Amino acid sequence: MQGFINFVREQGVMGLAVGFILGGAVSKVVSALVTDIINPLLSVALGSGEGLRTATLRVGTAEILYGDMIAVIVDFLVIALVVYFGVKFLGIDRLDKKKE
Repeated sequence: MQGFINFVREQGVMGLAVGFILGGAVSKVVSALVTDIINPLLSVALGSGEGLRTATLRVGTAEILYGDMIAVIVDFLVIALVVYFGVKFLGIDRLDKKKE
């Protein structure tokens, strides 16, 4: 059993597992934060009255839907920051053992 525990700690499996679990656990909360608070503020700043996801740029007859892409990027960045600082705050980043 000790060999298995050393393998898990040396290969970074704990960090991967923690990242996966925390990412899934906080995803809904962070998505609500981004959708309900951050995106409306960005839509006002960008001048899109209907919401960020519907923000478009018209080039000739084509319509570029840049608002949804910005919303997805903001969502990703906020989730990444929450997971990063959550792992740092809880000290989980020290669970993995460096291979000697």
